[in-house]
This record gives sequence, structure tokens and C-alpha cells, in this order.
Amino acid sequence: MSTTSAINGNHYEQLHQGRTSMYKSKVDVVLGAQWGDEGKGKVVDMLASDVDIVCRCQGGNNAGHTVVANGTEFDFHLLPSGVVNEKCISVIGNGVVIHLPSLFDEVLKNEAKGLQQLENRLIISDRAHLVFDFHQHVDGMQEAEKGGKSLGTTKKGIGPAYSSKATRNGIRVGELLGDFNLFSEKFKSIVNTHLRLFPSIKVDVDAELARYKDYAEKVRPYVKDTICFLHTALRNGKTILVEGANAAMLDIDFGTYPYVTSSNCSIGGVLTGLGLPPQTIGEVIGVVKAYTTRVGDGPFPTEQLNEVGELLQTRGFEVGVTTKRKRRCGWLDIPLLKYTSLVNGYTCICITKLDILDTMAEIKVGINYKRSNGEKLDHFPGTISELGGIEVEYAVLPGWQTSTEHIRNFKELPENAQNYVRFLESHLSVPVRWVGVGKGRESIINVH
Repeated sequence: MSTTSAINGNHYEQLHQGRTSMYKSKVDVVLGAQWGDEGKGKVVDMLASDVDIVCRCQGGNNAGHTVVANGTEFDFHLLPSGVVNEKCISVIGNGVVIHLPSLFDEVLKNEAKGLQQLENRLIISDRAHLVFDFHQHVDGMQEAEKGGKSLGTTKKGIGPAYSSKATRNGIRVGELLGDFNLFSEKFKSIVNTHLRLFPSIKVDVDAELARYKDYAEKVRPYVKDTICFLHTALRNGKTILVEGANAAMLDIDFGTYPYVTSSNCSIGGVLTGLGLPPQTIGEVIGVVKAYTTRVGDGPFPTEQLNEVGELLQTRGFEVGVTTKRKRRCGWLDIPLLKYTSLVNGYTCICITKLDILDTMAEIKVGINYKRSNGEKLDHFPGTISELGGIEVEYAVLPGWQTSTEHIRNFKELPENAQNYVRFLESHLSVPVRWVGVGKGRESIINVH
């Protein structure tokens, strides 16, 4: 090696060490590996007992997480699931879109169930965009116009709010807290834009402005610059956990477009939705349901429109937390999981709801996608038409037909249940660290 190369090499090493040593801790991330509803909230709740800060980075109240803590069932849509831990600060990041009426309704409902001192441990980014009621009306109208080709959105106004953000006429939380006259002008402008595009919507501008003047004072104590807050926390060695909403296959870039959500719910959304650089990321935990479900329309290669699908739906109580719609159910899909692992870079996996498979004599797992001519695909299809034309090759594994619900040690699981976990692990080449066999946090088994 030349002297120049050695100097350049050392210089690069010094630069690299200098950058990473700025931070005394890392950010761990929990992401849905399928189409959502994998049980991320439960995993976050389990991990949040050991962290200082839990964050939401994208989406809005279209997400729905159920957490069972001390026998009480909490439903979260905008609040991070980690808010159940009273020693933990919860952050709603700049990438989230917030419908303030829903946020305060959620706070009240969960306070009634015993959640306490939220005003001292919830921080909302001043850069987060607002979802208004007219966004929700527009969402419903756009879905209705599509008729039989609807996308199956939650009609919570998330897509229209992100559209306002992208066309640069959206309104941020910080603007609500500033000069109210300027906020009023921006609000009238965005309403007029929507009225031109959707003449049938009705907006009482004066009533809305009066309502938001009240919301400005209600939300003010929670709002700060979350970017500075998080970076200071990392430099001080605070532990941070990020709770991804929705899931990889609903990501606007990497999901089954257009049957997706309106944000990046893969690893990239964590960085842009919180203002974090890549080197701050530590563990990336992929949450995988032991079978596959999706809410709403769109392709679903391993879907079972038969008694198997009905059994999974009934035993798994597969009903959307946000929409109350029955979830579509099918077998575990390895090609899908390989694809989302490729995008997200999972460092470990948590399998949830293994107990739902307890009664089955045999269990199928999708292991390959094939074209109609039998050719195996080496990639995940990028279009709906290509995905709709594939056939799934299945492996058939023996079931265990024994209840796993009360087991708390991996080695005590039936051998075939252990083999099912190892089968997934070997195909993904990612270690399975936890396995869930019930509703509460105590039902998550540490594999190691």
C-alpha cells in the first residue's frame, strides 16, 4: 500500500469513527413484515419496558395496535404503543399526519382505562402535518368514485393529507401554534383548493377555525422540535425504539401499489419521519405473523378462500382494529418475507400468533412464486398484473395439534412447532428471536 493510500485509509477510518462516536446509543426499530396487523404493538410494548423513548415515524390514525397490559386492553391509532410504559417518553415524529380531534379522543379513551400523566411524556413534532375533516371526506369520496376498483383505504384522510403535503399546501402543527391569522389564511387557501376539486364537500370555515383555535392551546404543551430532542437523547445514551405503523407490503414504494398506504412504512420512513441518519439504526426487528393476513383490497398470493381461511380468521379473531373489517387470511408467504427482508434489512424476527395454528394437522408454507410455464421467479413482482399471474409452490409441514398458549420456554414447544419456526428461520437466513403464543406481553417466548 502506498503512503498516500495509507493516509487516506486512516483518514477515512478517523472520519467514520468520529461520526459514529457522536452517539452513545442506537435506535432499534420494529417493522411489520407483511400487510400489517402482525402484532407490532405487542412487541413494542414488550421492548418499551426497557427503553427511554418510543417513536412513531409515519402514517396516521389509519394504524391500529392493540396492547394488553395488566389485563387491560388498550387500542392505539396515533399514540405509540410504548405509551403504556409510564417511565417512557412517546414521540410522534415529523413524518406522521395528525387528525387532532382523533388524537385527543384517543387520549381521553385510554386515560379512562388507566393511562396516566400523558401530558408529561408525549411529544409531538412541530413539523408533523395536520389531517383535517375535509381530507377525510375527500378520502371517502375518492374511494366511492372507484366503485368496484376501490383500494380499501380506512377513509381516515391519510392519503389526501399526504397529497396536501406533497403539493406543498399542507399545514404543519407548528403553523397552528404560530400567528393564528397566518394559519387562518393557509386554512382558507387549502379549503378553497379542495372545494375547486371536490365541489360537493361542505366546510364551515368559521366553525373550523374556532375549533382549531381551541386545539392550538390543547396541543401546545406537547409540541417541540423532535429532531433536536432525539439527537440530544442519542448523544446522552438514551435508548430509543421506533414503532413502524402499517407494514412493508403497504409501503407506497415497495408495497403492492396502488393497494398500499400513502407513506413509507419500511426502514427509509424511519429516517425521513424522524430526522435520523442511517448510522443511528441498531436492531431492525421484523414482526411476522405465523400466517398471512391483509385488510382491504389488493393481491394476496397465499390467500385461502376456503375453510382454512375461515379457521384462521375465526381462531385469530382477525378483525381490523381501525376498520372493524374482517381480515383476509392465508398461509405464510416466504417469497414475500424474503422481499421485505431485502428492503428492510431485518437483524432478527419475532413470530406472532403461532398458537392460532395449534389445531391444524398440516400447515402449508408458500416457498416459491412460479409463472404459469413453471419458471420460478427470482424477484418479487413489481406490478399487480404480474403478481396476479403467479402460482405459489407450497411446502407441507406437519402440525402439532397441541395447545401452545401457556408455554413460556421455546424448548417446551411441541417439536413440530419448533420445526415450523426453524423452517422460517432457515429460509429467511434471519434469526428468530421471539415467538408469540397469545395476546399479552407475557406470552412472547424468548427463543434464546
